Amino acid sequence: MTGYRPRTDGGGSPATDLTADRVAELADAYEDNEPFDLVEREHVQTLPPAFATGDIGRRDAEWVVQWYYRRGSVDDAERRAAEERFLDNDYETMVAAIQDAADATALDERIDALTALTGVDVPIASAFLAYTHPEECVAIGEREWTALNEAGELDSAYPDDVTSDDYENYLDAVQAVATRTDHDVWTVYRALWRLGA
Repeated sequence: MTGYRPRTDGGGSPATDLTADRVAELADAYEDNEPFDLVEREHVQTLPPAFATGDIGRRDAEWVVQWYYRRGSVDDAERRAAEERFLDNDYETMVAAIQDAADATALDERIDALTALTGVDVPIASAFLAYTHPEECVAIGEREWTALNEAGELDSAYPDDVTSDDYENYLDAVQAVATRTDHDVWTVYRALWRLGA
């Protein structure tokens, strides 16, 4: 991976150019067509303060794992296995890790806190960060990464094993698009999800 380099020309190719209008159009299509839109919006409001204080039930944390796998095209067996792995975590350990991620300011510290949990790799950690720090973090996945790559915002294909550095590069690209188009990162995430369809 060669890393993220901010665009100096204002965007990608004409077919996938991530302009302010294009991002808004794609995000509107997400709202109109994606079944998780409403529940995502609700959880972006309710989970961050709950995760920060540790005032959560096991189901709140399980929901994030379920959301990550059920929004895409992961087959049932793989999804169930991933969800069951997460259930192996001790409740107090799980809450402490989520609180640590909420309290940490450095991205690598946030990811380290979460990936210490059973069944949490960097992509799942990114899903937790999307609901812990939604003003700056979004989930990473092949679909969103590929959309950024095809728009010329990332210069490599989706990695086989996503590392913290990969997530940081992805997040830098998302944040750069958000800044350039004057949208928040969740709006950019929604646009990328639709663009990658």
